[in-house]
Amino acid sequence: MKQYLLLAVSALFLQGCQTSKEDIKEQPLKMIEQIDFSHVKINDNFWSPRLSKHVSATLPVCIDQIENQTGRIRNFENAAKGEGEHSGIFFDDSDVYKALEGMAYSLINNPDPELEKKADEWIDKFAAAQRPDGYINTFYTLTGLDKRWTNMDKHEMYCAGHMIEAGVAYYQATGKRKLLDVCIRMADHMMSQFGPGKRHWVPGHEEIELALVELYQTTQEQKYLDFAYWLLEERGHGHGTMGGEGKWDPVYYQDIVPVRRLTDISGHAVRCMYLYCSMTDVAALKQDTGYIAAMDRLWDDVVLRNMYITGGIGSSRDNEGFTEDYDLPNRDAYCETCASVGMVLWNQRMNQFTGDSKYIDVLERSMYNGALAGISLTGDRFFYVNPLESKGDHHRQEWYGCACCPSQLSRFLPSIGSYIYATSENALWVNLYIGNTTQAAIDGTEITIQQETDYPWDGSVKLTVSPQKAIQKEIRLRIPGWCQNYTLSVNGEQLDAPQEKGYAVINDWQSGDVITLDMDMPVEVVAADPLVKENLGKRAIQRGPLVYCMEEVDNPSHFDQTELNSNSVFQTSFNSNLLNGVEIIQANNGQQSTTFIPYYAWDNRKPGKMKVWVDYKEEE
Repeated sequence: MKQYLLLAVSALFLQGCQTSKEDIKEQPLKMIEQIDFSHVKINDNFWSPRLSKHVSATLPVCIDQIENQTGRIRNFENAAKGEGEHSGIFFDDSDVYKALEGMAYSLINNPDPELEKKADEWIDKFAAAQRPDGYINTFYTLTGLDKRWTNMDKHEMYCAGHMIEAGVAYYQATGKRKLLDVCIRMADHMMSQFGPGKRHWVPGHEEIELALVELYQTTQEQKYLDFAYWLLEERGHGHGTMGGEGKWDPVYYQDIVPVRRLTDISGHAVRCMYLYCSMTDVAALKQDTGYIAAMDRLWDDVVLRNMYITGGIGSSRDNEGFTEDYDLPNRDAYCETCASVGMVLWNQRMNQFTGDSKYIDVLERSMYNGALAGISLTGDRFFYVNPLESKGDHHRQEWYGCACCPSQLSRFLPSIGSYIYATSENALWVNLYIGNTTQAAIDGTEITIQQETDYPWDGSVKLTVSPQKAIQKEIRLRIPGWCQNYTLSVNGEQLDAPQEKGYAVINDWQSGDVITLDMDMPVEVVAADPLVKENLGKRAIQRGPLVYCMEEVDNPSHFDQTELNSNSVFQTSFNSNLLNGVEIIQANNGQQSTTFIPYYAWDNRKPGKMKVWVDYKEEE
């Protein structure tokens, strides 16, 4: 029986927690660069159907909600005319931008003239709604421009950040600059209002900071990176205010201390993720080791004391965030889908600094469980909240009044190819096991990578790397934290490769060699840290990267009486007719047989109860 500290992840602290702003490294901090999904063609049996559903179902439902079922596009039309009411929530512009970003990503690998035409129509409406001074925000344009930039929690910069990310994505996808130019004018407007020697500003919902980094990388204008850095440095100095519309809560808004002194995650989970992503981005470009030391402390706090087994974070419904360490209720868990996506984004960035596979372990856990559960198998219904237990009254919806999660998934899914491979000066890194063909230039040499696998159902992976000419790089294959036994072969000959930070390192290889990784994938019975009082006397089931749960529909007669024990026997089988094809687990404790399915697949059939953590008894 394995005992886990939440998830059996150990953290390595970077030393020098009190590193000053001036403590700057001369050498680059970021050692790894991801291979962008635009070079990756996914062709497996697990993710390919989901990407097809993204095109046929997810994007259409988002477009329909934005254009027809809600007033989100109409807000831009009214703002362009300078008349009419604002419909919905003050930050609804962001949903439109995120959906457009998803459309842009889809166009990269799935060209579609009609979808591109729709995107162009939206962009025309955005441009028409922009004010002469560069400001764009439909809420204040329609409710009173005199009130703009008075309340730091009114998401003006948050909406602008998502617009910038969409503008950069659409420019990369199509080469069209219209939205990018709108973004530049808005960024320049913000910089005319705020910055050194101007007004203070602490965005209530972080996002603009990481978007400005993308704008800098696209335009090579240093001022955008500097502005992102300034916004980060504004936190923790008492500048936050809601302009008389409410009381500013420094803990909730990550404004309690300067960011380089952060030690514990607090407040709103998604805002934390966007903050941490931007801090890692800025740290890499500004060579700021103080930011990295803070990130290391925060990662330890998040993963070891505040993360669910699903990779979800944010236990409290009251603040969509955190209360105290080890407070991880199951039925009342919040675990916002956006926060799980944020965990993917943050951990990918952390891996780039260290080459440590522990970050990809968490990324994978959040991706396959916390994030993937947020969307139905049909691709058109969504979870905002992802509990680990349900009385049968929690179901996916087509849309939400606050629709951040559907639009978040619309941009996340088509970009998952970005998390598979990465490169560094000395190595090609294989981080995720997803069937694909990749063509990219590495050090000026065109290279083709073919990966074949039935992961996550099977732990066998076949990899063929074929550069046009020889390249002097190691191949580093991640050995997942859940994997205790594996064999590695090159052209059928078993290899005893050294491991470094969770990667098997292959030094001797040639173009066209077939590398085979076979990972044992047994059923694991997992215990929570004893400090998680909610799960005392309980166990969870996982296999490979997937966390499992039991649903009432599979276990109608004994759902509430189900008990695992130390003598329980587990059998696995693949059912191609169930839930679009899943590996099910049968647990037999000598008295009853219980069916478990992957957590991501629950609530796709007859409504009923669900739970991840099951009562457990040690047999003498």
